[in-house]
Amino acid sequence: MTDNTKLDRRRFLTTASLGGAAAAAGATLAAPAIAQEMPTINWRVASSFPKSLETIYGSGVDVSERVSAMTDGKFTLQVFAAGEIVPGLQAIDAATDGTVEAANSVGYYSWGKDPAFACGADLPWTFNARGKAAYNYHGGGIDAYNQFLATQNLVCFPVGNTGAQMGGWYRKQISSVADMQGLKMRISGLAGRVVEKLGVVPQQIAGGDIYPALEKGTIDAAEWVGPYDDEKLGFQKVAPYYYYPGFWEGGPTVGMFFNLAKWNELPEVYKSILRTACQATDLNTLSEYDFKNPPALKRLAQSGAQPLPFPEDVMMAAFDASRQVYDELSNENAEFKRMWEAQKPFLNDWYLYGQTTDYTFDTMMMIQQRNGKL
Repeated sequence: MTDNTKLDRRRFLTTASLGGAAAAAGATLAAPAIAQEMPTINWRVASSFPKSLETIYGSGVDVSERVSAMTDGKFTLQVFAAGEIVPGLQAIDAATDGTVEAANSVGYYSWGKDPAFACGADLPWTFNARGKAAYNYHGGGIDAYNQFLATQNLVCFPVGNTGAQMGGWYRKQISSVADMQGLKMRISGLAGRVVEKLGVVPQQIAGGDIYPALEKGTIDAAEWVGPYDDEKLGFQKVAPYYYYPGFWEGGPTVGMFFNLAKWNELPEVYKSILRTACQATDLNTLSEYDFKNPPALKRLAQSGAQPLPFPEDVMMAAFDASRQVYDELSNENAEFKRMWEAQKPFLNDWYLYGQTTDYTFDTMMMIQQRNGKL
């Protein structure tokens, strides 16, 4: 080895050491490149829900907190409860016209504007929560819905599912489909059109007005959500019969609706962060309801509620009515027809498959629960 070779090696080691030290020093002084490149963005989110319904309202807050954490506070979404900026049922409109950048809402609230809005939220007698998630994330459901929403200057991602809801509170017992005739019921949207075919008279009533309407007999029945949310409103005191299931909402999906023009302005990294936060919240919201609903139902029963299944003829008539409504809407609305037809093949497969696994497993476990073996 020559002297020059030794010198070159010493120079290399010295230079490398100095370079490494400089790099280390620089790392303590400068933020990572990705943080430097992130713009500061502040968005407002109009929720359709009051803060008192902390689980469903909380889906918007959950997304906001996740996005802020993942962007080191560079991207913030401030959530406003129903009525703070616009009334709850106008939240999606506010996102469409740019009054706010986003809405935390349910698509069927806007079904009167266009029936196709309901397809991304829930259609009576279709998917349960797991089936809806499978279709949304792997069957093209989200993309199919966003194809329609683009015409409304919106893009949406799921942020929560309540699971199958309860069928509501009734002042009198329902023994057959005949008892549905003339029943004045607080129920809205597409579900109202379905039960109307059973003789029900749908009523549009805001959440805060339901209890006094039931108490006075202005209405005979009202649907809300499920045990955990319903418990807060005390319906069992004035309408003790608590029927199930809420067949119009087997897997209702809450969404985060973003103004499409604002969405398109976002850096790709922010879009990815938002999609990730929404999907994480979608699972978390369902899990929270699944955890909170069972004890809430027990408490309701202890305080006077009488949980009862709908009579079979009511459910059969309602199923047939739902298909009549879908045929009518498909003839009236091309976007509704496109989305309804797209989900039908997997809907059939989902319930065929379910008979071989979950249904049999769940039935066995329920038998063991009734036998006191759990």
